[in-house]
Amino acid sequence: MKKLLPLLVIFVIISIIAIIFVSMAKDTQPITVVKNNIQMKALPIKVNFTNDSYCKMLITTKRNSLQVVAPDGKTWFFDDPGCMILWLEDKSFKEDAKIWVYTIDTDKWIDAKTAWYGVKDKTAMQYGFGAREHKIEDTIDFSEMQLRMLRGENLANPKIRKKLLGT
Repeated sequence: MKKLLPLLVIFVIISIIAIIFVSMAKDTQPITVVKNNIQMKALPIKVNFTNDSYCKMLITTKRNSLQVVAPDGKTWFFDDPGCMILWLEDKSFKEDAKIWVYTIDTDKWIDAKTAWYGVKDKTAMQYGFGAREHKIEDTIDFSEMQLRMLRGENLANPKIRKKLLGT
């Protein structure tokens, strides 16, 4: 029995250390989806700790970031309006989803379907659709932005980039 006691103590210590490491690892996983957002509100986004659900890139700024909330309360995050459009296209709940976008002119979350989108803005994935609360020259509405994105008519397309920017 005396020989087993030191082994038992070592086993307990190793087990405690393993549990601590596993619990720490769970706390450092990037956010990809949040559940139970039943009120379908814009959630505070953890910059540099949240991944885009389409391109998987780390979201490094709130500017032009989006949230899609399904009727069941699941919320997904995006770093660029273009990523959100591509991801949402085949979802069964796309018509019933609430979409929030963080604007570059008023720095707040607004309904993405009421936002105005530039076509030549700097965005995370270089699609060019910067979101604004207020309409200015050379902005388009959500439906037009969605259509252009699905057609590939964005700054990621070299022909469109040359047409809009001359480069």
